[in-house]
Formats: sequence, C-alpha cells, structure tokens
Amino acid sequence: MTSHCCETMDRQVSVTCDQHDDPFECADAVVTFSAKFQEYGLIIHDGGSSVLGISFCPWCGQRLPESQRDRWFDSLERLGIDPWSDEVPAEFEDDRWLGNHPKDRT
Repeated sequence: MTSHCCETMDRQVSVTCDQHDDPFECADAVVTFSAKFQEYGLIIHDGGSSVLGISFCPWCGQRLPESQRDRWFDSLERLGIDPWSDEVPAEFEDDRWLGNHPKDRT
C-alpha cells in the first residue's frame, strides 16, 4: 500500500462511493493516484477519464513523487514485453515493480 503525503491526501485518493464504482463518475472523487506510475492528478469530471497531473499536494503543499511512467515502459521493454500487445505481468499493474527491480531505481 502506498503511503501518501498527508491524511487528507490518503482520504482523497481512497474515496469510495455507494452510487459509483468508477471514481471518474463520482463528483465526490477529486484526486486519482496511479500506483504503477506514481502519478497524482485532479479528476476532470467531463464524462471521460481526463486527469490534470499535479506535482504538489493541494492540502499540505508537499512535492509529490516524480512520475515513473517512462521507467515503467523502459522496464517492460527490457523484458521484451510490449504493453500494447503482450500480457503485462501482474507486478507491473501496481507499485510492486518498483521494489522488485532494483536496477530500475534512481
């Protein structure tokens, strides 16, 4: 489980709704977190899945982690996996890949 910068961010990225399974459909969900990419964003409630990436916590002001999106794709490429056409290993669907591949760490 990812530890976020403050209690408010913990609550915001964990919002659950009894009316909506998808946070992009729920007006109470305002922040999303991608564990596999280590990315935070503000949900744009326009009927789609748009997100405005953020670099600082809106509540405590702490700098948020750098995106790991490029490293994620680079790691899969080194393993010979094309994420657009091949099956992606389960460990790459969340943040486990960051701990399992020390050579990928910065």
